[in-house]
Amino acid sequence: MEVLSKKLYEKPERKIKIMQFGEGNFLRAFVEWILQDLNDKGAINAGVAVVQPMPFGRVANLAEQDGLYTLRLEGIDNGKQVKSSRVIDVIGDCVNPFTEYEKFLKYGESEDLEVIISNTTEAGIAVDKTDTDFSVCPKSYPGKLLALLKRRYDHFKGDMKKGLAIVPCELIDNNGDELYRCLTELAEINKMDKAFIKWMQTANHFTSTLVDRIVPGYPAAEIEDIRKECGYIDNNVVKGEIFHLWVLKKEAHVQKVLPADKTGLNVIFADDIKPYKQRKVKILNGSHTAMVPVAYLCGIDTVGEAVNDKVIGKFVRDFVFEEVNPTIDLPQDQMVAFANSVIERYQNPFIRHELMSIALNSTTKFRTRLLPTLQDYVKKTGKLPQHLLFAFAALVEFHKGVRGKEKIALKDDEAFLNKWAKLWADFNGDYEKLAKDALAWKEAWECDMNAIHPEITSTVARYLKAMDTKGMRAAVECFVGGCAGTCK
Repeated sequence: MEVLSKKLYEKPERKIKIMQFGEGNFLRAFVEWILQDLNDKGAINAGVAVVQPMPFGRVANLAEQDGLYTLRLEGIDNGKQVKSSRVIDVIGDCVNPFTEYEKFLKYGESEDLEVIISNTTEAGIAVDKTDTDFSVCPKSYPGKLLALLKRRYDHFKGDMKKGLAIVPCELIDNNGDELYRCLTELAEINKMDKAFIKWMQTANHFTSTLVDRIVPGYPAAEIEDIRKECGYIDNNVVKGEIFHLWVLKKEAHVQKVLPADKTGLNVIFADDIKPYKQRKVKILNGSHTAMVPVAYLCGIDTVGEAVNDKVIGKFVRDFVFEEVNPTIDLPQDQMVAFANSVIERYQNPFIRHELMSIALNSTTKFRTRLLPTLQDYVKKTGKLPQHLLFAFAALVEFHKGVRGKEKIALKDDEAFLNKWAKLWADFNGDYEKLAKDALAWKEAWECDMNAIHPEITSTVARYLKAMDTKGMRAAVECFVGGCAGTCK
């Protein structure tokens, strides 16, 4: 059996009009799938240059297959079980800017380039003040994009018609505005020409977005069946659910060059994406982030196993319905319907969503996905959301770095991992101090969480002690069952 490539598949030649920062599972199973549909139905005629945002990544693997890969969609559609496989052929180039910096910058000179799309995780849109040498590839995503825009500005001599549609998909509030702010700050740190900064701000078209599709990634357990079905080897297969939603804030130029709502997919250009954002991030992403350390330390590896587990499933449901839903200002019948649909998506029998894939950058994910719910719940009720604080304590316990005798492969910003390691290295049996120090970590949470409520420190300390001395399974069973108040 041969490997998927242009030898096996007749790949269309398209001009590169879209640059995509990020080559991970989500963009390939969501954005590129939408771009494929737009191309297939004649709404656009655009190829994609995929840029690897980190020194490690998979652009080399994609290049080996001529940018071709298989998307496997599985789930329930209109009450019927659906499985489908299709080749995605929109990738026209694969670029590693760390080894091909000039090739990357050369795209800034392209007459064809129109759109920038990104998903560099929640931690990706941030200012790295050490990005000051643009003769080599900047470390951060804003640094790379700034270098590309500067090359474009210089090449086209500040032509206002050469601006780009910039469409971030990172799960942070107002991601388009935040990327705009980071680029401006980084340009000012580097004392770039004011005329360039003005061009960057006004000639380019930033829009904020919300994305929603569960993407488990590479279907290792099914790969042999998929190979037999497709008739070729594909080392870049990616698996996703049927459900999808892309909400983009209305911006005329973006709608013109990226008419993603024109082919019948669940894509919306909205005047305000905030209600969609709150609902999705707090319920779907928030429950993901809350369940990971609790379920994983109970010996569970996937989302489906977690929600189908009698104890963990109740923990997740109670967290969503009792603590998240009340913080969102939408009609509660809509909230209940959406929350139920999320639980159903978690139970999709075709999806094996590894908890450890969600655990990537879990420190930042707590701040962006769960901290707003904590703050809103306390503000609204005056009480503490107990399930959320149990999940926070589990996050601390998770970063002890072991599950039984097994070492956990923690993946996060190195500075964050070093801090977690120090918290545990300094631990001397005082759970109150451990909780206080973890909650006070302003670099991670952008606030001292000890100040949120008078009882927050003692509550987290109590949960930590239960987890660390009894084990997670016993602690969560006690919490869900309310055993004499010792855990809850």
